[in-house]
Amino acid sequence: MTRVLIVDDDPLVRSALTLMLGGQGDVEVVGEAGDGRAGVELAGHLQPDVVLMDIRMPRLNGLEATRRLHAHPDPPRVIVLTTFDADEHVVGALAAGADGFLLKDTPPPLILDAIRKVAAGEPMLSPSVTATLIRRLRFDQPGRETADRTADAERRLAGLTGRERDVALAVGRGLSNAEIAGELHLSVPTVKAHVSRLFDKLDATNRVQIAICVHDAGLV
Repeated sequence: MTRVLIVDDDPLVRSALTLMLGGQGDVEVVGEAGDGRAGVELAGHLQPDVVLMDIRMPRLNGLEATRRLHAHPDPPRVIVLTTFDADEHVVGALAAGADGFLLKDTPPPLILDAIRKVAAGEPMLSPSVTATLIRRLRFDQPGRETADRTADAERRLAGLTGRERDVALAVGRGLSNAEIAGELHLSVPTVKAHVSRLFDKLDATNRVQIAICVHDAGLV
C-alpha cells in the first residue's frame, strides 16, 4: 500500500484527488494539508510514501516545503502537481528535490501511474525533458565555472564501483529502472538498490541530479 499525503490550498482539488485515489486497492490517502507549512508538519507525523504538492500556497510555497521535506532523514517522494508548466517551475521543483512534476489537468490514470512509479523509485520525466532540465540546471549555477563543475563531478563519481558507474551513466541517459535492467542484464530490484546507493554516494535527492553529475563529468 502506497501512503499519499495531498498538499494543496484548494479544498476542491484535495477532495477530487482524495476521491480519485480512494478507489484504488494499492493507494491510500492518509492526510490533507492546505499549505506548505502544514504539509511539512503533517508529513512528519504521518510518514507518507508520496506527497502530492502544489506550488503556489499560503504561508509556505510548495518548492520550499519540498526542500524542507528532503532535509528529513527518510524523506517521502514528492510529486509537484500544479497548473503552471513554465520551465522555471519545473526546474525549481526538481532542484528542490521533487521526484516528479505533473499538471493538474493530467488524466487520472496517469496521475495514478506517476504515484506508483515514483513510489517505486522510477523517473517521472522522459529522456528529452530530462536533457532539457539538465542543460538548464547545469548552466544556471552562478559562480560555478565549467571546470569546477567537471572536477567536482569527477571526484564524486570516482567513489563508485564499476557497476554503480554503469547505472549512473544509464540514469544520465534518461533510462528507467526497467530499461537499465534490460541493458545491463540485471534484475529491476538490483537496479533499484544501485540507484539508492547512488543517491547516497553522489549526495543526490533525485535522478535528475544524478544525471547532472554524469553530464558535468562529460560522460554522456
